[in-house]
Amino acid sequence: MANIVGLVLPFFGMIFVGALAARISRQPPDALAWMNIFVVYVALPALFFQLISRTPVDQLTEWRFIGGAVLATYLVFTIMFVGSLLVTRNLAETTIKSLSAAYGNIGYMGPGLALLAFGPDAAVPVALIFCFENTLHFTVAPLMMALSGGRRQSAARLALDVVTKVVTHPFIVATAAGVFAAVFELQVPTAISTLLDYFAQAAAPCALFAMGVTLASRPLRRMPSELTAIAPLKLIIHPTLCYLILSLIGNFDSVWVYSAVILAALPTATNVFVIAQQYDVWVQRASASVLITTVASIGTITALLYLIQSGILPPDLFP
Repeated sequence: MANIVGLVLPFFGMIFVGALAARISRQPPDALAWMNIFVVYVALPALFFQLISRTPVDQLTEWRFIGGAVLATYLVFTIMFVGSLLVTRNLAETTIKSLSAAYGNIGYMGPGLALLAFGPDAAVPVALIFCFENTLHFTVAPLMMALSGGRRQSAARLALDVVTKVVTHPFIVATAAGVFAAVFELQVPTAISTLLDYFAQAAAPCALFAMGVTLASRPLRRMPSELTAIAPLKLIIHPTLCYLILSLIGNFDSVWVYSAVILAALPTATNVFVIAQQYDVWVQRASASVLITTVASIGTITALLYLIQSGILPPDLFP
């Protein structure tokens, strides 16, 4: 158990330090802009590229693994979507609630936690899940908002917006570049590789610090009743479904399975709040969902890591 605490404490400690710094300095939220730019456009892309470009090509085409992980995410999305729509009949709000239950913080928290817990071998499954899940999220959010009437635009314009968001996202671009380098066995010049390594090493600390600042800058104003469904779906049902599905469909490497389960167990992504702001739908409650699930995940992720590290949770439930 001491090993688990030693892993989780520094990880969540970086988030806490960011939140504490925000409370003490009381800088405006815009002051975080350059840090976010560094994390999203430089540090995390460098991390993904460096690790994927050094990966054997056969590991980059594991479609059953990708399909299983994404299926678990969208089963959770569907459960929340159907339940919410039956109650509220509001498609726009239902979309944000469903993203809150299914869209985990796999960009900021995922790489840092998975690499700390399972080592460099976790990089490929993390990057693959990120790319494919975010491609679907970037598609679902604008599509549902268009159908709800929240954003009136032509089908061609909607399709162009979706494609642009997918192909220009720095994480996806970096992953594609890493796959290209791996396939053609390209060798990056030593000086550039060293520079990328420096950026990659800064990815997790900067991302977690920035996340702490972001959470502290959005005080909890109300506790949405929907969190009684969102929190269990995101923190418990999602990783459970992911584990069961991956166990059913194939014998995967234990690091891949555990990485996928840890990513599924992550709290609601800060991007859900960004999407809610963009469409002016369920904004304060989306912020509360991010904050509450992040705090609650300290306990659930610690418990999950204990089950994994102690051997109680085998890598394959149906060997």
